[in-house]
Amino acid sequence: MTHGKPRFLVDVCVGRKVEDWLVKNGYDIRTVREINPRMNDREVLKIAVIEGRMVVTMDKDFGELVYNSGMAHSGVLLLRIEDANANEKVKTIEKILTEYQDMLSNNFCIFQNEKLRIRK
Repeated sequence: MTHGKPRFLVDVCVGRKVEDWLVKNGYDIRTVREINPRMNDREVLKIAVIEGRMVVTMDKDFGELVYNSGMAHSGVLLLRIEDANANEKVKTIEKILTEYQDMLSNNFCIFQNEKLRIRK
């Protein structure tokens, strides 16, 4: 079952190289960098829900907002790759989208240790 390509709202911490790769590969993205780089995480989630976008981030605070504060979301992809350089981040996104794209929508996904965990 294919839902088409997910739409993303990319957090500043993920980096321009990932943003550029997503655009080059035909993904519909917006970036926190272009909207307001100082926007707080709650605002990021609100915009993502309004626009039906999955948040791509490296910021663990999104788990707190979704699970402890109960904020609505339309999907979060949390990259737990703290020491990765820009090229490694791109390879990670490419791997996730190649292997798991159809499973991402509206889920809280955590990529760590080369594995994707999906929490409903």
